[in-house]
Amino acid sequence: MNPVAVDDVDELVLDDPSVDPGALPHEHEATRPPKLVVRDLVKEFPTRGRGQGKVLAIDHVNLEVADREFVCLVGSSGCGKSTLLNIVAGLDLPTSGSVEVDEEPVIGPGPDRGMVFQTYSLYPWRTVAENVAFGLECVRMKKAQRKERVDELLGIVGLTKFADHAPDQLSGGMRQRVAIARALAPEPDVLLLDEPFGALDAQTRRAMQDFLLKVWQRTRSTVVFVTHDIPEAIYLGSRVVVLASHPGRVIADIDVPFGPGHGPGITRDPRYLDLRDEIEELLGSV
Repeated sequence: MNPVAVDDVDELVLDDPSVDPGALPHEHEATRPPKLVVRDLVKEFPTRGRGQGKVLAIDHVNLEVADREFVCLVGSSGCGKSTLLNIVAGLDLPTSGSVEVDEEPVIGPGPDRGMVFQTYSLYPWRTVAENVAFGLECVRMKKAQRKERVDELLGIVGLTKFADHAPDQLSGGMRQRVAIARALAPEPDVLLLDEPFGALDAQTRRAMQDFLLKVWQRTRSTVVFVTHDIPEAIYLGSRVVVLASHPGRVIADIDVPFGPGHGPGITRDPRYLDLRDEIEELLGSV
């Protein structure tokens, strides 16, 4: 069967009247402790070849993310964005410093964190539904509950009618929606996305950005989204954390002056243009 050419993003089942697109996901929660805390994080890598040298990749990064907040990390290639996300995911260990989710230390991968990579990372021998179910199998969820959860998620991402398709029968945007559904399946406290739309064409990328915002509004997940694309960071995030490189370090933490549920019209807002120019100047000065 040939790959599906369109992404059908408009078919997402997101008309739940309980979802208020204009409501801040983290409002009334200022008194709660942060969902995610990165404290004085340092990461060094050994140099290749002879000698005992080390390269400092991340230099004392501190970051707090509130429950249900959508934070974008933006920076040029080589600034340690992906390394930082891998450490938060528990896929790598810091040289020093710590990461906590709900005040519990991160010492390895866990169901409290879901990860979406730039490459789709789907199992080609599994159907769409079986890919989404993978994490639920790992936590030994009963078959009936697993099916109910998978059906719910496929409805959320608009892929119900593709449940029995193989990944190679889907377009790139649809595959990434499967990856997002799989990451959401165990109901993680924090969803981590590492440049998930970087390989998509411009039209599909914008559709996927809108899709992700709608999913966030519906699931109320805490999201940390890595990108090198400044307009994408402003469009998606409630905050934009700017990282400089060599070594990676936080040089700005900026609140975005648009509420969630905003549309493409913000790109014509003078505040959007000013913020884009500010971040470009920050990255150009380091």
